[in-house]
Amino acid sequence: MTIVGWLQAALIFALVCACVKPVGAYMARVFEGERVVLSPVLVPLERGLYRICRIDAAREQGWMAYAFSVLAFSLIGLVYLYVLLRVQAFLPLNPQGFGNLAPDLAWNTAVSFMTNTNWQFYSGESTMSYLSQMAGLAWHMFVSAGAGIAIAIAVIRGLARRSAATLGNFWVDMTRAVLYVLLPISIVGALLLLWQGVPQNFAAYTTATTLEGAKQSIPQGPMASMEIIKELGTNGGGYVNANSASPWENPTGFSNLIELFAIFLIGASLTYTFGRYVKNQRQGWALFAAMTTLFVGGFTVAYWAEAAGNPIVHALGVLGGNMEGKETRFGIAASALFATMTTATSCGAVNAMHDSFTALGGLIPMFNMQVGEVIFGGVGSGFYGMIEFVVLTVFIAGLMVGRTPEYLGKKIERREVQYAILAVLVVTVFSLVPASIASILPAGLATLNNAGPHGFSEILYAYTSGVNNNGSAFAGLGPNPYWNVSMGVSMLFGRLAEIVPVLALAGALAQKRAVAVTAGTFGTTSPIFVVLLIGVILIVGALTFFPADALGPIVEHLLTLQGKQF
Repeated sequence: MTIVGWLQAALIFALVCACVKPVGAYMARVFEGERVVLSPVLVPLERGLYRICRIDAAREQGWMAYAFSVLAFSLIGLVYLYVLLRVQAFLPLNPQGFGNLAPDLAWNTAVSFMTNTNWQFYSGESTMSYLSQMAGLAWHMFVSAGAGIAIAIAVIRGLARRSAATLGNFWVDMTRAVLYVLLPISIVGALLLLWQGVPQNFAAYTTATTLEGAKQSIPQGPMASMEIIKELGTNGGGYVNANSASPWENPTGFSNLIELFAIFLIGASLTYTFGRYVKNQRQGWALFAAMTTLFVGGFTVAYWAEAAGNPIVHALGVLGGNMEGKETRFGIAASALFATMTTATSCGAVNAMHDSFTALGGLIPMFNMQVGEVIFGGVGSGFYGMIEFVVLTVFIAGLMVGRTPEYLGKKIERREVQYAILAVLVVTVFSLVPASIASILPAGLATLNNAGPHGFSEILYAYTSGVNNNGSAFAGLGPNPYWNVSMGVSMLFGRLAEIVPVLALAGALAQKRAVAVTAGTFGTTSPIFVVLLIGVILIVGALTFFPADALGPIVEHLLTLQGKQF
């Protein structure tokens, strides 16, 4: 661990912190329908879209109608992408002549991008046409991220409103998320990445001759525009197989900074948007403090583990940190930072291979996801995931002070706690159950690259990543029809099965009246609350996943100290 490594992390996080207030305030104004700097350009376009789609922007929806809109839009998008991938060989913008995807792979990919997961059982540069990359994958990157932001705004309205029956209009919220937030930032970010050397064209692949006389195919295509929304929308799906470890997607240290900044920007800023809505900015800063503490703790452990290196290699007389699977232009600090940030959100992009991390270094990205990816989280999904834990925390605090728990002046009763628990259980059920099944089925074990605890870690990481809609992987796991289908199911329920109870929770809270604050009310802006919230997140994650983690990265670390490897 070096001062330079810590300064890299501090610089990027400082940039994020500097933008939390302006971006958060901007989003609050956008979703309240107030005039912003882009209104003269975008308001006519927004209204035109409503007319074309026959959307009544003034008509708000209750939580059930809002949830139905989200589910209907998502499933229609799933069918659209599946069909596109199955017929891409017959469509234009395919200079490499790539064929159609097999049914199981098309299913996995369509679910993956519809759910904002972007899990990839394919190599983009040898599988996807330019049309599929743009009109299929990148399009879903925008709208799935927009849907996540819309749900977060609906939850925020549920917390802010009093005696209300509606949460807003999904179609309006998603349209504004894409038009006013995602598109403008993506345009600027794409131009910056293009300046750094990320390709943006429709040219056929370039064939180069190496110094040894071998032929090398150099990918081309619309990468820069896809790269920025991959990070900004916490999608994670790479244009090429190596993702942001590739010099095509991430050629320089500055491009790496841009991508890291984009990953955290919206998730962090939503805490300020929340404070603006509830007219108590300290509430937003309390959530931001909890997220920051969890992130810094995770990065510290991951950086330490990777900087400490592999004891088996040290026994051979080679000292230093673990550089296996890392790009020398980024090094250990930036690689550990990227791994922590991409799993503290639901991004899933990588600039180093998590499969090559040390056992403890790989445990941190896995545990970041196992707590529900509430540490800033995906665009929108991280915020409403954190609210689930807030409900559980104030419930526990209410038991401690001996009165009905309250949050923002609203009583948290049995129904709200049940909704929160149901949403939290989604991660457990759809990650541990499929992982246990895959660990004993021949089809599940057939494509593992490693045996022993590391092989189990590959399985556990895959389903944990899928159900949390992250998309990063221990790269040793290979595809087959079983994995394509089962991962698709895990990703589908990981997204949709959480949305319904979360919106039900928001609807229940919106209907409640505010109660008077008394001496017995537990404050939710104090350091004590932040510590309690962090404790609940860690304890729930540990109680749920520690037995499984003990069979994977923890036992692997102990065996590595004895000189065994897998």
